[in-house]
Amino acid sequence: MDLQLNNKNALVCGSTAGIGKATAFALAEEGVNVTLVARNEEKLKATLAELPQHRNHDYIVADFSNPKELKQKIEAYVKAYHGFHVLVNNTGGPAGGPIFSAKVEEFEAAFTQHLKCNHVLVQALVPYMKDEGYGRIVNVISTSVKQPLDGLGVSNTIRGAVANWSKTLANELGQFGITVNNVLPGATATERLAQIIKNKSTKTGKSEEEASDAMKNTVPAKRFAQPEETADAITFLASARASYINGINLPVDGGRTKSL
Repeated sequence: MDLQLNNKNALVCGSTAGIGKATAFALAEEGVNVTLVARNEEKLKATLAELPQHRNHDYIVADFSNPKELKQKIEAYVKAYHGFHVLVNNTGGPAGGPIFSAKVEEFEAAFTQHLKCNHVLVQALVPYMKDEGYGRIVNVISTSVKQPLDGLGVSNTIRGAVANWSKTLANELGQFGITVNNVLPGATATERLAQIIKNKSTKTGKSEEEASDAMKNTVPAKRFAQPEETADAITFLASARASYINGINLPVDGGRTKSL
């Protein structure tokens, strides 16, 4: 299937590891000019060097704890270089823990990183998408928007806010040829999952292998996802072939989520 992404421009956040990095590679393989975004410049340079070099790839150093600085950097970049047809919002999840004991500051920090910064990027990039008559905004969030996950109180709350923000945007921007969708990864073999398994091991007194197997057994597929599997779903939603898919939450979780 020709995804018709050749020579499109994409901004991919959190793109030096895990799902974000896999997405950058998947888009690049489809002929997309990828601009990476993360806070660690050395990791950005290393990832940039790995991407297929027959395209005009680039990177932006930005910290999602500072939306004001992010706004300045992205607006300056768009003015100096080009706009983007595709935006992949992807940021590492908040720390785990029960919601009752969460500090107010944890909610505020997560809201800034996940919703405020998403909004800053959308406001900076949508004008170009409107001019092009083509826009794809894909937010990588969590299956917790369908079924809250135990021990992830702050994350469950903020992910739900992002999902509703996204659905509202989809309703407003659809008339301009811009779609807004959410991808909901399940347990995916990333550094974050490794940390979650380690925490579960410490909490339960079981080995990390036992904790990992217990998590796998909650998935009909009986395994964790690879980042590339989620990246493929994101890439399809970013494509011209997904032009009439808008405002959805797409789980990529091997069937773990019990709700429809």
